[in-house]
Amino acid sequence: MKKLFLIPFLVFTFTARAQGSSDSEQANKTKKQALALTLEQAIAYALLNNYSVINANRDIDASKEKKRETTALGLPQINAGLDYLNNFEFTKQGVTGGGPFGGKPGQISTIVFGTKHTMISKVTLSQLIFDGSYVVALQASKAYLQFFENAKKKTNSEVREMVINSYGNVLLAEESIKILESNKAILEKNYNDIDQIYKNGLAEEESVEQIAITLASVKSSLNNVKRLKNISIKMLKLNLGIEINEDLKLTDNLDELSKTNLSFTFTNTDFKIDNSIDYQIASSITNQKRLLLKLEKSKVLPSLGAAVNFGYNSFENDFKLFSQRQKWNNFSNLGVSLNVPIFSSFGRQAKTQQAQISYEQAQTQQTEIEQKLNLLYEKSKSDFEFSIEQYATSKTNLNLAERIEKKQQIKFKEGLSTSFEFSEAQRQLYTAQQNYLQSMADIINKKAALEKLTIQQ
Repeated sequence: MKKLFLIPFLVFTFTARAQGSSDSEQANKTKKQALALTLEQAIAYALLNNYSVINANRDIDASKEKKRETTALGLPQINAGLDYLNNFEFTKQGVTGGGPFGGKPGQISTIVFGTKHTMISKVTLSQLIFDGSYVVALQASKAYLQFFENAKKKTNSEVREMVINSYGNVLLAEESIKILESNKAILEKNYNDIDQIYKNGLAEEESVEQIAITLASVKSSLNNVKRLKNISIKMLKLNLGIEINEDLKLTDNLDELSKTNLSFTFTNTDFKIDNSIDYQIASSITNQKRLLLKLEKSKVLPSLGAAVNFGYNSFENDFKLFSQRQKWNNFSNLGVSLNVPIFSSFGRQAKTQQAQISYEQAQTQQTEIEQKLNLLYEKSKSDFEFSIEQYATSKTNLNLAERIEKKQQIKFKEGLSTSFEFSEAQRQLYTAQQNYLQSMADIINKKAALEKLTIQQ
């Protein structure tokens, strides 16, 4: 018998291990394939897999269930119950003698009512007929759901902006590394050349030292940017909702993205305050406060409910309640309950006034948010326009810095300028290169900030 039991167990174990091995191999194959994404693909991926987005969807699901729960309160309710009572020691009732109880007049004696075993089974059907607070609760449940739907839109908007910024930061780091590595290679060649010239007695030691200082600075900047790239790509992975150790490849480049965003223009009519998710959330909060005020006012209305009971009971001094001969007595009744609030010592009035004040505060906050959003739009629009101007300026400055550096390099090699002047031209070129790269990233980021206000999610 033990052998027969072991055979299916061993088969199951072998199958499970084989399946586990197959799954592991498939997982390894999938892991080896790097995830390649454009910026738009990265945004779409994040809107499905970002951790905050996932929880925002769960909030919406929970609010839908809350709405169902509230709706169910006004629908028919059916409950069943079974009660059993064992009077192992009866409760005695005192009576005065004489009259129907017999005994001597004025003498107190005790009697017992009931049976040793009692069982009652019943089914109750109840229905809320009218309650003002229930009507308001239904409206509030819709507002509750709307609030979380708006919160989901805001989460999407924030995630979109974070992905754009982090994607741009990675591209900025990659381009910076390319430029710094190129600068490093050129500086190393210049250093070797001037060092050889110095050893031949045709150059001053200061010239070698100036280039060595610049080279050391470029190497330090290169190492720092490499570290920043590693951090930036991990931040992007976190925003996308993937493991930070998973391979990720960015298929867009900084130059193309910045040029694409340059064609993006705005007019004063592009911003509609009603499309702003922050304004929608403020409006939703104001609506919730209005419903709370309505709820307090509804508490002065009467409430009406009804219930129907059906059941059986049985009584015995010996426990034979489940025998076929046991007698069960049926009962049924209908009950209607009317509750009319009359006087609460002004407690309800105080609560209503508190709700009124809270509603007025929400209205004021909504007005304030409206003004702030209009101002924020103007600032974001100005920042975006400034980033475009800075891009054009930094591009011009880069061309000038490149020409100056080439001229100084020729003059330095021909002995017409000092090493200090040549190093200063190099540092000016490196600064212009970084400003140009940063201006491209700023165009992408400033546009994302502006879209966050103008694009309805």
